[in-house]
Amino acid sequence: MSFNMRNRSLLKTADLTQREFRYLLDLARDLKRAKYAKTEQQHLCGKNIALIFEKTSTRTRCAFEVAAFDQGARITFLDPGSSQIGHKESVKDTARVLGRMYDAIEFRGYSQEVVESIQKYSNVPVYNGLTDDDHPTQMLADILTMREYSDKPLHDITYAYVGDCRSNMGHSLMVAGLLVGMDVRICGPRQLWPDEAHVRRAREVEAAYGGRLTLTDDPATAVKHVDFINTDVWVSMGEAKEIWKSRIDLLRPYQVNAALMAASGNPMVRFMHCLPAFHNTETTVGREIKEHFGLSELEVTEEVFESEAAIVFEQAENRMHTIKALMVATLGD
Repeated sequence: MSFNMRNRSLLKTADLTQREFRYLLDLARDLKRAKYAKTEQQHLCGKNIALIFEKTSTRTRCAFEVAAFDQGARITFLDPGSSQIGHKESVKDTARVLGRMYDAIEFRGYSQEVVESIQKYSNVPVYNGLTDDDHPTQMLADILTMREYSDKPLHDITYAYVGDCRSNMGHSLMVAGLLVGMDVRICGPRQLWPDEAHVRRAREVEAAYGGRLTLTDDPATAVKHVDFINTDVWVSMGEAKEIWKSRIDLLRPYQVNAALMAASGNPMVRFMHCLPAFHNTETTVGREIKEHFGLSELEVTEEVFESEAAIVFEQAENRMHTIKALMVATLGD
């Protein structure tokens, strides 16, 4: 299966059709195999890509940089301290400048409107590396990982997302599985369910591609017979610390622990997380959580995170392969 995605942007998960999503998964699989076999061919020689980061990052930055280097492209990294974007120069003006110098732009930050404005005014492909609204490059990695760890056809896979459903991961996982026809369960307290606009968009995808969407506040119902259980941090980057206590109180019943994994009834159920995860006190934030709230684990326990069921590092690696596929498909010779 091959078709033309040249010069396309990826701003939201729902921007992709099922055919395009599957094509990118297949291309990522092929590029991953070629990298491991040391037979990879470069398709981005001479290309220049700007990486704009309002939010700090490990996986997204490294995935874009290594993917670009592997394919022969050059990158420029711009963070708030090394550019004028939003400070002395508007997003619109910055986009028009960068669009004349670069072949593509990646943006990781807060506002969905900003990444859409960059796409509108730069006239080059723009990739959403994360916004508060959506996380489309993560979705490609997540679905590729599920395909690698299941013997089922994509449309027979079932997964649950448990936690804050209003987050970019909640929004994105509500759509991604439906794009390929999966059984998707989105689970959290009703106060933290996605807003109606996001649910409506997901229902449209469900109707178009035959997936199955369940919204529930009952974790045991959500995980029954699933193949994968996914979660994310309970407080997102940039949110005020004052809301931590109320958020933790709401989400403690939704922690992914051994009991919740067992509630799936599937001895081969796998655990997924986009990372970073708060599962111990080995980080500054982890120690602060312990000091202020008396908890050494939040959204996932150390027992689950360090178990054979966890495939979070394979998931993280697949960020690189799927981002590479996206760039090759949209920029490649």
